[in-house]
Amino acid sequence: RAATIDTSMEGLIHSKNLEPAMGKDNMKRTWRSRMLFKSFPLREASRGTARRNAYRPTAEEVSQWAESLDNLLNSKCGLTAFRLFMESEYCVENIEFWVACEEFRKINSRSKLRSKAKRIYEEFIREDSPKEVNLDFRMKETVDQCLLLPTPTSFQAAQNKVYFLMEHNSYPRFLESELYRHLCKYAEGE
Repeated sequence: RAATIDTSMEGLIHSKNLEPAMGKDNMKRTWRSRMLFKSFPLREASRGTARRNAYRPTAEEVSQWAESLDNLLNSKCGLTAFRLFMESEYCVENIEFWVACEEFRKINSRSKLRSKAKRIYEEFIREDSPKEVNLDFRMKETVDQCLLLPTPTSFQAAQNKVYFLMEHNSYPRFLESELYRHLCKYAEGE
């Protein structure tokens, strides 16, 4: 079961702050060296000013991330933190595919559906694609058939499969990670 999120995250997910700046051989960086919480979403400052401040997640928000993957993905800070963790684990393609599918489901135009479907297929599904997600042959065939006449649910089965993989593999590791422990302390003001 896939959660829904505010998909205005595309700019954040693909921002320069989150993209690797090193060569492929030296790509591995710890979350600590990349984070410093500059990557968190911005929010408008209070008192009606137009100045923007980095968002600090509350202790309650961070603790809710441990309740379910849905809670984590529905939080902008949670999604950012999880993406950074997935990047450190070399499986960032899963969260990027999931976000792309969330955005895809909200498209109403047939022509935009076709072009976005093709981009998602080329980037995440096609064999030897740059960010190929771990889907079996049957699932890829199912997606292939759905793309003959794309609908907002064309990637739903594949998205659910990737969600299941994240929920049972990456998410438990995230909750046990030093990053999550650090976020808990950070949210509590330590």
